[in-house]
Amino acid sequence: MAAMAPGGGGSGGGVNPFLSDSDEDDDEVAATEERRAGLRLGAAVGLDPGSADSLSPQDPMAPGSSARPGLPVESAAPPAALGGSGETPARLSIDAIAAQLLRDQYLLTALELHTELLENGRELPRLRDYFSNPGNFERQSGTPPGMGAPGIPGASGVGSAGGREPSTTSGGGQLNRAGSISTLDSLDFARYSDDGNRETDERVAVLEFELRKAKETIQALRANLTKAAEHEVPLQERKNYKSSPEIQEPIKPLEKRALNFLVNEFLLKNNYKLTSITFSDENDDQDFELWDDVGLNIPKPPDLLQLYRDFGNHQVTGKDLVDVASGVDEDELEALTPILGNVPPTLDTSQPIENSLLVQKLEDKISLLNNEKWSLMEQITRLESEMDILKTEHFTTPAVGDSVQPSHRDSEDSRRSPVVNSSDQDKNKDGHLEALGGPGSSIPKEKATGSLPKKEREEMPLSSGPSKTVVHFNQPNRKLSPAFHQALLSFCRMSADSRLGSEVSRIADSEKSVMLMLGRCLPHIVPNVLLAKREELIPLILCTACLHPEPKERDQLLHILFNLIKRPDDEQRQMILTGCVAFARHVGPTRVEAELLPQCWEQINHKYPERRLLVAESCGALAPYLPKEIRSSLVLSMLQQMLMEDKADLVREAVIKSLGVIMGYIDDPDKYQQGFELLLSALGDPSERVVSATHQVFLPAYAAWTTELGNLQSHLIPTLLNKIEKLLREGEHGLDEHKLHMYLSALQSLIPSLFALVLQNAPFSSKATLHGEVPQIEVTRFPRPMSPLQDVSTIIGSREQLAVLLELYDYQLEHEGTTGWESLLWVVNQLLPQLIEIVGKINVTSTACVHEFSKFFWRLCRTFGKIFTNTKVKPQFQEILRLSEENIAGNGVLTKATVPIYATGVLTCYIQEDDRKLLVGFLEDVMTLLSLSHAPLDSLKASFVELGANPAYHELLLTVLWYGVVHTSALVRCTAARMFELLVKGVNETLVAQRVVPALITLSSDPEISVRIATIPAFGTIMETVIQRELLERVKMQLASFLEDPQYQDQHSLHTEIIRTFGRVGPNAEPRFRDEFVIPHLHKLALVNNLQIVDSKRLDIAIHLFEAYSALSCCFISEDLMVNHFLPGLRCLRTDMEHLSPEHEVILSSMIKECEQKVENKTVQEPQGSMSIAASLVSEDTKTKFLNKMGQLTTSGAMLANVFQRKK
Repeated sequence: MAAMAPGGGGSGGGVNPFLSDSDEDDDEVAATEERRAGLRLGAAVGLDPGSADSLSPQDPMAPGSSARPGLPVESAAPPAALGGSGETPARLSIDAIAAQLLRDQYLLTALELHTELLENGRELPRLRDYFSNPGNFERQSGTPPGMGAPGIPGASGVGSAGGREPSTTSGGGQLNRAGSISTLDSLDFARYSDDGNRETDERVAVLEFELRKAKETIQALRANLTKAAEHEVPLQERKNYKSSPEIQEPIKPLEKRALNFLVNEFLLKNNYKLTSITFSDENDDQDFELWDDVGLNIPKPPDLLQLYRDFGNHQVTGKDLVDVASGVDEDELEALTPILGNVPPTLDTSQPIENSLLVQKLEDKISLLNNEKWSLMEQITRLESEMDILKTEHFTTPAVGDSVQPSHRDSEDSRRSPVVNSSDQDKNKDGHLEALGGPGSSIPKEKATGSLPKKEREEMPLSSGPSKTVVHFNQPNRKLSPAFHQALLSFCRMSADSRLGSEVSRIADSEKSVMLMLGRCLPHIVPNVLLAKREELIPLILCTACLHPEPKERDQLLHILFNLIKRPDDEQRQMILTGCVAFARHVGPTRVEAELLPQCWEQINHKYPERRLLVAESCGALAPYLPKEIRSSLVLSMLQQMLMEDKADLVREAVIKSLGVIMGYIDDPDKYQQGFELLLSALGDPSERVVSATHQVFLPAYAAWTTELGNLQSHLIPTLLNKIEKLLREGEHGLDEHKLHMYLSALQSLIPSLFALVLQNAPFSSKATLHGEVPQIEVTRFPRPMSPLQDVSTIIGSREQLAVLLELYDYQLEHEGTTGWESLLWVVNQLLPQLIEIVGKINVTSTACVHEFSKFFWRLCRTFGKIFTNTKVKPQFQEILRLSEENIAGNGVLTKATVPIYATGVLTCYIQEDDRKLLVGFLEDVMTLLSLSHAPLDSLKASFVELGANPAYHELLLTVLWYGVVHTSALVRCTAARMFELLVKGVNETLVAQRVVPALITLSSDPEISVRIATIPAFGTIMETVIQRELLERVKMQLASFLEDPQYQDQHSLHTEIIRTFGRVGPNAEPRFRDEFVIPHLHKLALVNNLQIVDSKRLDIAIHLFEAYSALSCCFISEDLMVNHFLPGLRCLRTDMEHLSPEHEVILSSMIKECEQKVENKTVQEPQGSMSIAASLVSEDTKTKFLNKMGQLTTSGAMLANVFQRKK
């Protein structure tokens, strides 16, 4: 073959980068003559033809290389006249030497020769072209050096024999460019010379040269792309299109882009701009401004209009066509080609016919080679299976009778018969008949395997052995020749010349064959299965991937598994993960690392979050089956990258759960610090889902590992406590409550692990054995865990084991103490004091901080038990608090957050009678001491707010307040009155009516005016929250007595408190109460304030009135109320502000103006409003009639049109 000529090796018939076009043409056409001429020349000049110094037959100066097809033989130099004996050898030209150097890859020598020739002014075109082409210096990875073209055995040449000639095309048909390679033409020699800088125009010339080379490279790539696109349609489909012209060949990608360009151009020229924009958006991968973006290496065709107008010039007149079947024999086709080659070139049809025949011939050859390949693969499989059978058992010839066993040779010959040439077929048939009918044959002709029908032979097993069941066939009592049988069965329509036909025609005879078949077929099956049902293929894919012998096929199958579904849902991901775990259990850690992990790594940055979610979940599911080095390095790094970079909350949540699993299997202590940093990152994640997963999975697993390393009490908990202290030190002007919550919640989640450590390291741990009846654990013994990993019984091992340990734990604390119990002593002597010190630094007015620490101490005390709380926790708090009046004056600890946290976090852990009494007594003492010492009430208020959130403590708090109501000190009674305001909002109306209102009325008649004034906010809160009419009337009467009783006329503080309360509760109070009571009384207070003589009191009342009116201005106020009370009150207030606070007066003026405009607008809009209501009723009636008329119509367009016609 011409393509196999020397010089063509390594490129698969492509362009040889070492030779010019004329040289390559010579090699392709006259390979044999050149080889012979080169050998003779080498003998004539005394060179070895195979040596590197010999003149290659590819040299254009070599004799015989100028012979070309189609030229007279006389034009070529006679070989005999070149090297006669006795003649002086012809001198070699420099061009021939250069060609030999390039061919043998002596590139440095060739470069030196080129440089010397340049200096002498004798530039050689061959060397100049070679060194100016960057493609000659690129290294490809497609074809190894020294190998022939892929798929063509023995394709090697002179260049490839030495293993130096690089391939010009890679295996994938792509040009892999080097990063930045300077060629001889692009080098700026002035930079390295002594003459100084070169001129600017020379640099420009160099840049223009490189630009031209880049454009040429782009054009070459476009040509390659076009050539590749032309062969995209599979061979069998092209045959179908040729045999059935009515079938439309599917559009190629480049054809689609070209048509898109022409369509968009047509739309723009005809002013369909919106359509063009939409069309461009739907094809956003294409640039409609540049024809070169289409990718075709052809000039731009005419526009659509011109193509349409020119279409009539190419119409073919219709003819009556009849479908007929035809075929061309191989020998006839080969004989036809030279005949067509002699057709005179004047005929227009010669070239297309010749091209089509050549294409047909090549397609047939490809088909034959494919069939031969499948046949050889089948033969290899059969031979391997036969070898396995022969190794295990002795081969015995079965009895010959009616039983027939398939012969490997016969079945192989029958399979190869359709893929050989006609001449080979005759030879095969003759040889086959001789083998069957020879004198040494023990099987009669009519019973020979070769004489069986093809269909019956295909139904027989492909390999036979003594362990296989013998298949019996009924033979006809006929004397037809095997050839006649074969010819007769050829009319049965069977196809084995396609991929699917080849798979169908051979039945697997072993597990290995089945795996090979599945590996070949599954990639073609998967794309054709519905997305919703693709998970049904998971078992098949996994089984094949487990058992397939080829690593490349296994990798492809696992790639299919991970890409099986575009966006797998939760159930589909579970199926894939289940399959991955089954695969990992079956194949072991080495193959999991080599085959499954790369699939995860490839999709770590996939654009769909569902796929990244699959990767994150896979890392956790596969963790137990990976090598420990990979588990603590690669997998941990993958999860860390996803946690830091992924934007999807669901993905990061899955990453956290997988990190938790990794922490349960990791055993490298060096990774402890990395795990701690990951823990802090997870706790600070902005997503609640991620933080919740951290507390449920990651933190308990990390705590378990930390406990094993002995770092729980030495590093993890102290580090978190130090971070909390640092936050409190830095947050004097503004505490970061989010970070405080983050660290404190982490400490709270570590309490079960800390208690388990205390139990496991206790002095009695060796005595904790399960024998006899196991004590039961109370259901309420421990707080409800956030997850099973935070359950103490899960950490210990079992609930029975925990029950035994708890019994010993309580006994030890109650009778034997903590001597020698290091883990518990750390809790008592280091953890608790540090926590109490931190609590004292918290801002007591921060409700969130108080709540977090209260919850932490509550869980700590409930987990460690009642005995521990009473003997270890409470004494330390009581030591700090020391309830005495002198202590308050000394350090003011009762005003800090220690009080509410002790009351709500420690004293509420257990709610038995003794515990409740202790809590009531503590709150009564705190209220008394704070009142008598005139200290701030913030700590007491925080306690009431935290306890009032739980209805179980309402009765208890009311008991404490009643103690204050009947106290002898007016200060305590005043404090109790103010505490009622905090309690009313959460207490049900029954308790308000029975306990709160009576207490407040009792206080409202107190001898001390300060106590009576203190009840006003509580009364206002009742008006804001209660809906019972009787209760509201009682409160209203009490407030009215405060306002109308002459004894309170000069009580400035009382009026101030009432105005402040009205401004606070007015917007939320019942409208009737607001309209009939609040606004009129504010008007009266404003009038009275105009008469106030003392400016300070007048300004104080005016400012409170201003705030109250500002709050009430947002409410709906009726016109009468606005005219009679609201506006007059504002005008009175403006009078005060004109003299006392001009800046407030400006705001009041605008408020008055706005209210007046509202009143005027209402007056004007009233008649119009009535008209609009009537108009809306009329239009509604018209709309109803119209819709009824429409409902009576049928779907006829004519009848619908009649509705809108004017009546005549």
